[in-house]
Order: sequence, then C-alpha cells, then structure tokens
Amino acid sequence: MPEQQVRAAEVIGVACLATDLGMGFPFEHGLEATVVSARLARLLDIDIATESEVFYISLLMYMGCNTDAEHNIRLFSGSATANITPIQFGNTSEMFRGVIRTLPDPEANLLTRSYQVVTRLPRAATFQRAHFTSMCEVAVTLADRLGASAEVSQTFNLLTERWDGKSILDRVEGDSVPMALRVAQVARDGAFQTLIGGRDYAADVVRRRGGGAFDPEIANVFADNADELLTVESSDGSIWEEFLAMEPKPHRMLDPDGFNRALRALADFADMVSPRMTGHSQGVADLAYAAAGVVGFNNEARQTLRQAALVHDLGRTAIDPRTWQKPSPLSADEWEKVRLHPYHTSRVLAHASSLQGLAELACCHHEKLDASGYHRGVPGAALNPAARFLAAADAFHAMGEPRHHREPMSADEAAKQLAKQARDGKLDREAVEATLEAAGFETSRVTDPAGLTKRETEVIGLLARGLQTKQIASRLDISAKTADRHIQNSYRKMGVSTRAAAALYASEHGLVPWGEFPIK
Repeated sequence: MPEQQVRAAEVIGVACLATDLGMGFPFEHGLEATVVSARLARLLDIDIATESEVFYISLLMYMGCNTDAEHNIRLFSGSATANITPIQFGNTSEMFRGVIRTLPDPEANLLTRSYQVVTRLPRAATFQRAHFTSMCEVAVTLADRLGASAEVSQTFNLLTERWDGKSILDRVEGDSVPMALRVAQVARDGAFQTLIGGRDYAADVVRRRGGGAFDPEIANVFADNADELLTVESSDGSIWEEFLAMEPKPHRMLDPDGFNRALRALADFADMVSPRMTGHSQGVADLAYAAAGVVGFNNEARQTLRQAALVHDLGRTAIDPRTWQKPSPLSADEWEKVRLHPYHTSRVLAHASSLQGLAELACCHHEKLDASGYHRGVPGAALNPAARFLAAADAFHAMGEPRHHREPMSADEAAKQLAKQARDGKLDREAVEATLEAAGFETSRVTDPAGLTKRETEVIGLLARGLQTKQIASRLDISAKTADRHIQNSYRKMGVSTRAAAALYASEHGLVPWGEFPIK
C-alpha cells in the first residue's frame, strides 16, 4: 500500500485504458480524447474548476458502457462500437439506422438478418431506457469510488443528455446540461470521428451536430480549431505523460484508503464482463490475503498481494463478452485471446507509476509451477510466493463460481481439485494448504506425487538451492547423517539418483524455498 498519496488521474487513467480495450478503441484513445477535451476547455476560457471536471468526465466517459453485457449480447449481434458509437450524438434517423445495423448477425444471410431485426427491435426499444439508466448509475458509482469529485460523479446522471433535449432519458436540455459535460461530449465525439475519417471529417460532423446533441457555440469552437485540438503526438509512442500534464492543478490525490477503494472499483469494473463473475476479483483478494496470513506473510506483503488480486482480471475487458459468456467450449482463436488477458492486465497497470509494482504480480494469476499456465508459461522457479498464493486463490475461488459452460463446484469438490493440482505439480503446495485453511477447511498437508514428507520437502528444497549436506543439516538443525538419510529417501521416492535431477524435480513441483537464508 502506498504510504503517500497518489494521483487520482493515474488510477482513473488506467481505468480509461481498460475501457479502451472493452470498447474496441485503439489503445490510449481515451487518453488522447482527454487531451483534446482539456485543450478545448482552455480554448473556451472556462474556470479552473470546470476545466478539471472536463478532464475527469472525458476520462470516465465510457466507464458504464459494459453495463448489462449479458442482455446486450442477447439483443445485438453486431458491434456497438462500429455501428452505434459513431452516431450516438447524431439525429434520430441516424441513431435508428445505427441500432438496425447492430441488431442482426453480420455473418448471417439476408433472410436471417431481416428476421433478427424484426424480432429484436421491439425488445431493443424497451431495453434502451433501462440500459441508459443503468449505464448512468454505474458510471456515477464507479466515478465516485475511483476518486472523482462529487461534481464529476453526479454529472454522470446526465451522461446521455443532449443540448436539444431529445435524449432517451429526457432529463435536461440546453444550458441545464452541465458545461463540463457539454465540452467533454464534443471533444470525445470529435476525437472518435477522427478515427473514422480524419480531422476535416471530424470537424464537419461536430459542426453539423451543433444545435442538436451539442452546444452550438462549443461545437463551432471545436470545428474552427480542429487541427490544433486533434494533433496529439508523443516522442516515445505513448501519450501517458502528456495526458497527466494536462490535468489542471491542484491535482486530485488519493490517500491510502482512497487508493484501496479505487482498486476495489477497478475489480468490480473488470467483473462486469459477466454477471457470473460478479465479486470474483474481490473474493480472490480476500482469500489470498487470508491465506498469506496463515503462513506469516508480513503486513506489507499481504497488502500488496490483496491489491494485485483486486486488479488481476482487469485485462478481461480486452476480450469480447461473448467469449466469457459462451456456453460451449472455446474455439482455438477464442482460447488464444483468453490466454492473453493477463498480458493486458500487465500492460494497463504498467502505465501508472503507482500501479507498476502490482503489474508483475497481477499478471501471474494463471501461471503454473510446471510451466503449463499462461500468458508467459514460466516455470515455478520464476514465480515468487505471492504469485503462487494468487494463483491458488484465483483457482479455488473460480471453481466455486458458476460459468456459462459449467455449474459451480461444491466447496468440497473445489478443495479436492485444488489439492490435486498441488499433487500434480501445478500449484504450490504451501499456497494450496493455506488457501484451503483460509477457506475454512481442516487440511492435512497436501502431498506431492512422490509422497515426500514435510521434512524431506525441506531438505530437497535446500538441496536444489545448492546447499551441501552439512549446510542443510545446519540450516535445519539436524545431524548430517539425518540430512543424508532424508536425501537418500527422497531420491528413492522421486525416482532419481543425482542432485541435478532432484533439483529439476524440486523446481517443477514448487519445492524450492524463496528469500535469503544464511549458508553456514
């Protein structure tokens, strides 16, 4: 846990990157659009408080858009980002055509697509108001928990409102739409239209929407200065530092409690990809924290493990929700994308200096001691104790949760399966034992395939670290003769006869101790 305050913009910036992945935007598009929003706010010469609100509203603009993912999948077979986002601020006719294009399966034949449109359109019309309401409420809650100001958070109640009053929720219009929201809407839409047709196209679209969805004065300022506003470049390929530099001062800061609250918000955001994953990340965090306490992790190490566990699945947002909610086995292509979600977790977190320390640990939650895990497929020797505890907690918690392709396991069955993975050399035995104990099971020590005793495990672990027989004896406070007997017994059980082979076995099955220890 950081002892000092951290910038809210860093944590919310990470949330924005995850939103880009979930929306199918180019990576860092949300940051670029926020730079554009901040520039537009300065051109309009508004007060500093409103300028700050523009910055954060732009960052959080699409945070609620993965709300109701399960219902959206049932109604819409096409891409909302490709068909609806370009016309979300258009006129009624444009918006209707966008919905029509999104309803049917784009790969289906004409007859099937026509049938899907006819049967789904009435349900879509009914669903739309409830969805927009839910989207606003989720955005309000997440913005507040991520550390935005009360003014910013409450503005998301009006997220879908328009200058002309022709919104689905019909809450406000004209000058009653908060200035900061009006500015952010224009800038974000302009930045997105640039992706479609370039700067001149974006300027034309925004100008035409002035008086409709947009405040005409703001729309004209944007269109008149589009080249200046939309030129966002960086020498190192990332605009992270440029984005942070655009935040108006004084910067919003999070104390340690606020930082942890923000991480919990990121956890819930990640789990929104499917209702069957609700609470997964926080559950894993609580379990890993408790398990680490069983074996005596110090408080700082336990807190770091909890924080990494909260954000371990943030990369899930990069995968189409249809994949997570598929009721049948995944295709090779789908499975390959799923295997990359820990990578996306790492890449998103690594941008923020306050979260870089969590990135390396968080992305290890699917790694296995025998190198059969993902995304890196590293062996046990590359996984520190915290990574091993995270993997065990994640596996156990997931087993007890429902998924679209299976029912949840009972607690007893999950415990058996977790212990089997330890015996098979996939999960760390100590981590599995501690996880099961933290989950309320009375456990005997999980044995490895060779049936080594606890003492034999300790001896072989030290042997694998390069200690000689006398050094092992000194370390464990036993006689050299006893140490040698344990070594020979272990060799026989493992079916090996050399130190090198024993070391490989120890590495494969997670028997190698971590941390510094004196060699006497």
